Amino acid sequence: MRTLLVTGGAGFIGSNFIRYMLKHEPDIRIVNLDKLTYAGSLENLKDLPDPERHTFVQGDICDGDLVARLLHEHRVDTIVHFAAESHVDRSILGPGAFVQTNIVGTFTLLEAARAFWLNENPLDGAPVRFHHVSTDEVFGTLGPEDPPFDENTPYAPRSPYAASKASSDHLVRAYFHTYGLPVTITNCSNNYGPYQFPEKLIPLMILNAQEGKPLPVYGDGMQIRDWLYVDDHSEAIRRVLHGGRPGETYTVGGDNQPPNIQIVRTICHILDELQPASPHTPHEKLITHVADRPGHDRRYDIDIAKIRSELGWEPSEKLETGLLKTVRWYLDNPEWVAAIRKQQEYQRWIDANYAKRR
Repeated sequence: MRTLLVTGGAGFIGSNFIRYMLKHEPDIRIVNLDKLTYAGSLENLKDLPDPERHTFVQGDICDGDLVARLLHEHRVDTIVHFAAESHVDRSILGPGAFVQTNIVGTFTLLEAARAFWLNENPLDGAPVRFHHVSTDEVFGTLGPEDPPFDENTPYAPRSPYAASKASSDHLVRAYFHTYGLPVTITNCSNNYGPYQFPEKLIPLMILNAQEGKPLPVYGDGMQIRDWLYVDDHSEAIRRVLHGGRPGETYTVGGDNQPPNIQIVRTICHILDELQPASPHTPHEKLITHVADRPGHDRRYDIDIAKIRSELGWEPSEKLETGLLKTVRWYLDNPEWVAAIRKQQEYQRWIDANYAKRR
């Protein structure tokens, strides 16, 4: 790797990946292409390590001319594609944006990479790689006794978001088999950690609990997810970029599967310990069950045997330590929280999604 084009690098996972790579890969340069929609913010890119190796470009991955120009100008040899509409609830209320960004955007990037790397070949045969970051939600839902998702699990998406990501996965594979484009795919479980947009479960619960607001839990709260600390995800992608076989998929998870209600209770207990004088202690009393999400997948579980055996990766962060780090980060960064919450669109979304569920 010499020059990476990272799409969606001002978002939660993308910005953490950029920080991680600048810290652990001292010889690379990063071009960061992000549209700066509601979930992407320049606040996420403050105080980067070695910032002179990072170039930010505001733009749309659906803009083929822009993508082609960036590949040429910076002689990009690696694309790491995070950019996506990624919130299931938003996809239920407005699926059109998910089709455009997740399917058309991925197609645009693939076409630009094919033209630059395979047709023009300006890098004199140097290794190139298109890495596509996907989700375990493309596999649908698991029953209580079903085996975990792995790389051979049939696709069965159940939300517009999951269907759009499944479509983009199929496109990426097609470009490998049809054109020989060197691609890899990772299907990851639920990420958490610093800089996550506060509409998602863990930051929403941290901030609401800190402020004494209700903690809205969908249905009975027994939906099971696998939780992956974001730096562990970054390291998994780094391993795939270095040693992953072209054309291969790797499932990436945190090797834990608690129900959502347990996540919320753990956050409450951490806040009780960190802020014993809070007027909202015990924070568990703030838990409020609300109407469930339509078509809510009941259980996810990830088998990480392949990436562990082939690339030597496994999560280094336990759920308890990762959640403690995450809670502390949100408590220690009120300026970031305030800047994100100033976005009018954020508050409109919270009102639209949760008011009708009470």
